[in-house]
Amino acid sequence: MNIEKKSTYYTAVGHFRRKTDTNGRTYPVILVNQEEHMVDIQEMAVWTVLIWRFLRLEQIEMKYGQLAGDLPPTRRTLETCLNRLEMRGLIARGTGNTDFEALYDLLGDLYVVPIAESLSLRLLTFGKLLLDGVPISKAMQLFHKDRPSEREAQVLALSRQALLSTAELIKCAEKGSTDVSTDEKLMGVLIDNDYTSSDSLPFEMLEAKQRTPVTMAVANLYLRKQIVFERG
Repeated sequence: MNIEKKSTYYTAVGHFRRKTDTNGRTYPVILVNQEEHMVDIQEMAVWTVLIWRFLRLEQIEMKYGQLAGDLPPTRRTLETCLNRLEMRGLIARGTGNTDFEALYDLLGDLYVVPIAESLSLRLLTFGKLLLDGVPISKAMQLFHKDRPSEREAQVLALSRQALLSTAELIKCAEKGSTDVSTDEKLMGVLIDNDYTSSDSLPFEMLEAKQRTPVTMAVANLYLRKQIVFERG
């Protein structure tokens, strides 16, 4: 019997911040929805592998293996660490019968936060890249003017007005909406029947014509370090 193998992708949620305790010692936290999450060295390594990437499990294993030699010994397996991070909402996983279906399952209910508007977040991101060993010349590209496509520009414009998930961005595109600057306008776009909710919208958008172009625009912006993901 042939069993079809599903496609699965992982990515990171939130952004990195370095804190200093009363003794002057620094430690890493992951900030998600303004809430700080403490992480140990192994968790930080796994999260770092996944930020601004969409990776399969075998790709995570390879990249994590490149870092593991520099980490203290741990009894926790990589898979256990991934599960713990996912339960804490610090990483996300998407699964589907095709690569795109897995990508949409991953991104549908994640919220898009542009980082171009926040100098402080860009500075934190710049520091994170340097800590990862990225050369200064490449890290400086974070401050270069990015030229998004028309669809990507629409995603950014909407995401600067309100905190929107990928599925909500698709709904906005379906209705041709460009103004979601108030709660009333946003609800008028997203909730147009008695059955729609933020939880049901990713499923409702499965057949939307704009699902593929908007999902790919979100993915491309993320890979180019123009956005981070948050939880609703």
